[in-house]
Amino acid sequence: MNKDIKLLCKSAFQKKLNEQKTNLFVLKNKNGLVLEITNYGARVVSLWTPDSKGNFEDIVLGFDNIDDYINSNEKFFGATIGRYGNRIKDGKFIINNKEYALAKNNGPNHLHGGDKGFNDVVWKAHLINKQTLELRYLSKNMEEGYPGNLNVKVLYNLNNRDELKIEYFAKTDQSTYVNITHHSFFNLLGAGHKTINEHLLYINANSFTPVNETLIPTGNIELVGNTPFDFTLPTKIGKRINQDNKQLNYGNGYDHNFVLNNYQSDKIIAAKVIENKSGRTLEVYTNEPGLQFYGGNFLSGTIGKHNKAYNKRSAFCLESQHFPNSPNQENFPRTLLKPNENYYSICIYKFSTN
Repeated sequence: MNKDIKLLCKSAFQKKLNEQKTNLFVLKNKNGLVLEITNYGARVVSLWTPDSKGNFEDIVLGFDNIDDYINSNEKFFGATIGRYGNRIKDGKFIINNKEYALAKNNGPNHLHGGDKGFNDVVWKAHLINKQTLELRYLSKNMEEGYPGNLNVKVLYNLNNRDELKIEYFAKTDQSTYVNITHHSFFNLLGAGHKTINEHLLYINANSFTPVNETLIPTGNIELVGNTPFDFTLPTKIGKRINQDNKQLNYGNGYDHNFVLNNYQSDKIIAAKVIENKSGRTLEVYTNEPGLQFYGGNFLSGTIGKHNKAYNKRSAFCLESQHFPNSPNQENFPRTLLKPNENYYSICIYKFSTN
């Protein structure tokens, strides 16, 4: 183990919740990268990667014990999000002429699966090998208002190409809406460092989905050209953050879905982040049509691992996804999963140095 890497205490993640046990699992690849995952929320707790000089840092936000994950207002650090990642307008949708009511846990809207989404449950975990963890969860019929018994499997694989490969599989016995994503908060300088505004961001998207004042997409798809949302060339995240722009005002910064070019192929880059001081680079690949870029606008000084404060805009999220509110927008890509169908989604975070 690299001397820079400070593994978390496993006993701090062992707890019994509703007769199920939480734990901490460690994945390592041959290049020294280390990933720590808890089955509470199927979430990444820490991710150690080297800088250009070979020094390792933990580059994701999180807590160093299970109780903080349970009790903190920051519910989504590193978590698997579902059944439906992002927002659903007015907390409702219709399937086969029947309206279903969901929790309104984000103003008038439903966010990230509700009051107790996939981030707040204990998953069954199986360590397949030193580099792969399998997590399973049965989301029962009408859990958080969603119809159908949904069997979900998530595979985390930290491979020797320095990729964190996350695959999602699901089957249902009734038609239901599904949109599963991953919610790590990254800072390529290391978790707890100051701003991510100097990070360079590229997003392979010529369009985005503008939102209203409650961050629900209007239904329009607009070009990013000549707007603060144009990341088709690597641009500092904070370069245009203070522009007088209605969309930035609504999100208190960036919290928007980008319409990826040439989607449905995890061989085509979706996004790239470059941090020149450390030399760390992060690339994102996915088969999803959208990517939510969130700039940490609502972080507010929460104390995380190693007693570090996570302040406003000290991390970013790149969440592969179908579009927010797709169940209520006919022109958005379909998110309805039927009993005879297999849900599959993949997101790859690839790490390197420049």
